[in-house]
Amino acid sequence: MTAAPTVPFTRQLPATAEVVVVGGGLAGAGAACVLAKAGREVLILEREAAAAHKICGDFLSTETQRYLRRLGLDLDAFGGHVTSRLRLIYQKHIVETALPFTGLGLSRFQLDEALLDQARQNGAQLWRGHRASVASTTGSIVVDFQSAGSVRTSTLFLATGKQDMRGLRREPETAPEDLVGFKMYFDVNSEQRRALAGHVELVLFDRGYAGLQQVENNQVNLCLLVERSWLMECGGTWECLLHILLRSCPHLQRRLSDATPLLEHPLSVYRVPYGFVYQPPVGKVSGIYRLGDQFGVISSFTGDGMGIALHSGVLAAGHYLAGLDAGHYHRRIGQDIAGQIRRAGLLYRASRWAPSRRLLMGGAGLLPQSLKLAAALTRVTPSAVTRAMRLLG
Repeated sequence: MTAAPTVPFTRQLPATAEVVVVGGGLAGAGAACVLAKAGREVLILEREAAAAHKICGDFLSTETQRYLRRLGLDLDAFGGHVTSRLRLIYQKHIVETALPFTGLGLSRFQLDEALLDQARQNGAQLWRGHRASVASTTGSIVVDFQSAGSVRTSTLFLATGKQDMRGLRREPETAPEDLVGFKMYFDVNSEQRRALAGHVELVLFDRGYAGLQQVENNQVNLCLLVERSWLMECGGTWECLLHILLRSCPHLQRRLSDATPLLEHPLSVYRVPYGFVYQPPVGKVSGIYRLGDQFGVISSFTGDGMGIALHSGVLAAGHYLAGLDAGHYHRRIGQDIAGQIRRAGLLYRASRWAPSRRLLMGGAGLLPQSLKLAAALTRVTPSAVTRAMRLLG
């Protein structure tokens, strides 16, 4: 599917819109799909001028796939890589087990554009290529889109992902950990593609972890999360970090030693506020619905950020269509995901403790049951998904 064209900025934004969605990722585009299909006037403001890569493991859970199909995407047409098994690697130890569900490896580069295109087909307007900021929330909400102008609305869906929007920044109760995330796509040789087929690999090391899986077109996605202090000790660059990581991890050396990077530069992100959950001001009613990472940020180690993003988008749109305010939505989404975010954080912190890693690797026979339990504890529950699905009609 081709990328949606950039709207030329020889004209100004419409002066008003019923609903403004800031952010065209899964949460924002998913909400826009629902609202536009219901006949509402929806304006999407997306900062990227064209399709762009996102820092993400590109792993679509069953919940994520279910939402995307209901929103109108034919996932079978995108050539994603079906994944049904997990390899867990720590030092020279490798354990393997079946996943408790069948996942799909599909790049956000392709997926986000497809969902934006679906929103446009449903009737949403898409403007892109600039950053948005809030000029006023007194009375009606005024959103600036740089040189494109400003738009006034009574309802704003804030879906900017891990990036904060000026004027509506998140305020975590605790400072984010000093962690740096990287993402790079590789072309690996045929032997390594066969070895990776149908698997997602999770590599634990003393000061971080890596995820490895195939997506469409035989590309291999490597995502890393490392302590910034280790990155500095490695020389402060991606190239030095990767060199040392491959030298110290035989498994990654085997996978990537002669692989070809497919991006000019890796994607990176710093100090993501994992564990953040938005606390709405008591007694204050506003028309601002926080979606996805703007409401809660789940650890990427075990959490399903894409599933949460889509769940929040569908839920927020459904609440709006039912005449329920943002406060009601925030209470509902908090009940659905706050516990999952807390438990995912506990699991991630446990994975950084060497004795728990050795216990996990030594208890390979218990791994399938452990995976099922972790999935149940850190993903949106089936009942919550079903409840949100009913809002789609």
